[in-house]
Amino acid sequence: MAYNKKLEQRVWALLKQTPGIDSKKMFGGIGFLLNGNMACGLLNDDLIIRVGPDGYEETLTLPHTRKFDVTGRTMKGWVMVSKTGCDSDKDLSTWVQRGVTFAESLPKK
Repeated sequence: MAYNKKLEQRVWALLKQTPGIDSKKMFGGIGFLLNGNMACGLLNDDLIIRVGPDGYEETLTLPHTRKFDVTGRTMKGWVMVSKTGCDSDKDLSTWVQRGVTFAESLPKK
């Protein structure tokens, strides 16, 4: 598997000024970590967003979202957003900020 390099550049442009942000290749894609906690990531053309258990079901009702399942086991608290759902800069920013907000709520690793 791979990930969309153009989408990676767009996500980095949103996150580059965020203190504590880093990236790591994982699950065949790339993850963006805030203080050691994954906030979002990319797999193929999809955006992965960590929303946590409380926002999970509600987030799945939003357009262009689906369960994060790349191994045959759904990861609750994480959603995938299709390319169409993050084509605009505004939509991408909203999704990335959602993941960052959740990651900020976690203790630093």
